[in-house]
Amino acid sequence: MSAPTTDRADGPVRRGEPILSVRGLEKHFPIKGGGLIKRTVGAVRAVDGVDLDLYPGEVLGLVGESGCGKSTTGRAILNLQPATGGSVKFEGRELVGLSRKQMRPLRRDIALVFQDPYASLNPRLPVFDIVAEPLVIHGLTKDDAELRNRVRELVETVGLNPEHTNRYPAEFSGGQRQRIGIARALALQPKVLVLDEPVSALDVSIQAGVINLLEDLKNDLGLSYLFIAHDLSVVRHISDRVAVMYLGRIIEVAERDELFERPAHPYTQALLSAIPLPDPRRERARQRIIISGDVPSPANPPSGCRFRTRCQKFAHVLTDAQRQKCIDEDPQLADRGAGHLNACHYAEATRVI
Repeated sequence: MSAPTTDRADGPVRRGEPILSVRGLEKHFPIKGGGLIKRTVGAVRAVDGVDLDLYPGEVLGLVGESGCGKSTTGRAILNLQPATGGSVKFEGRELVGLSRKQMRPLRRDIALVFQDPYASLNPRLPVFDIVAEPLVIHGLTKDDAELRNRVRELVETVGLNPEHTNRYPAEFSGGQRQRIGIARALALQPKVLVLDEPVSALDVSIQAGVINLLEDLKNDLGLSYLFIAHDLSVVRHISDRVAVMYLGRIIEVAERDELFERPAHPYTQALLSAIPLPDPRRERARQRIIISGDVPSPANPPSGCRFRTRCQKFAHVLTDAQRQKCIDEDPQLADRGAGHLNACHYAEATRVI
């Protein structure tokens, strides 16, 4: 993938080499069958050839339907779920295949914020111990006084009262618990944060506060985010670029404004057409693109284009010869111009919102 650009008054500016580069990433879960002696009879292809680049200081949004493999991709990148195949390079160093011991020093550079702020926190530990644990494990403080000061600084950074660090997770609200999880992730001063649906479990009224916190932290600390979400409005607000995922693969990548204003893949167009518009007249006048049918099984994806079984263009627009190409040939993610990548034989940029 070519390095994306940012438009400035003096022309486009290259962001340099990616800090995180993913190529052909796969994570397959075996399907066991048989009688007393179980044997592998197939595999669920949760992640099946993902290509991604994350650049320094960038927020890359990763969106798609539930079950498309977004969260599994994030965990495979972090080696929390060992990849079946492919490559993940952080600052040029290969992560796939590293043992837990080999990964330990790299845990300081790449951290994860989980979706559920309650399930990801140990209910038996007070907040002080939760935030201090990474510092203790990696031996980053000299004594108890330095540890206390560092925990206090982290808690204040995420907007919480340091005097409450003796409380337990159950004594905090959902938004406060997510801030605790962010403080824990920041403890080792990482360069990259993988944010797995960080606000989807929160009330709408407090999502904005957490999103604003994440934006401030990115700017103040120079972080890079892989922001996994299904809420397109949140992704549009926080992301610099957006990658769209369907059935284990990336099918479109573009700069945020380019993707939302001129989506090229039929699946992306359908997703964006479902976003409600604040103007009632525009909302009534526009045509929605309805995705028919259910998502195919990742254990047995369709031949050729994986989206063709639900694609309105395949069903109503293409000729028989074009449909046959969709059935026979698997479209590859390719640059169709201006750094806008998509995986569709007959992609056509169209405004839908």
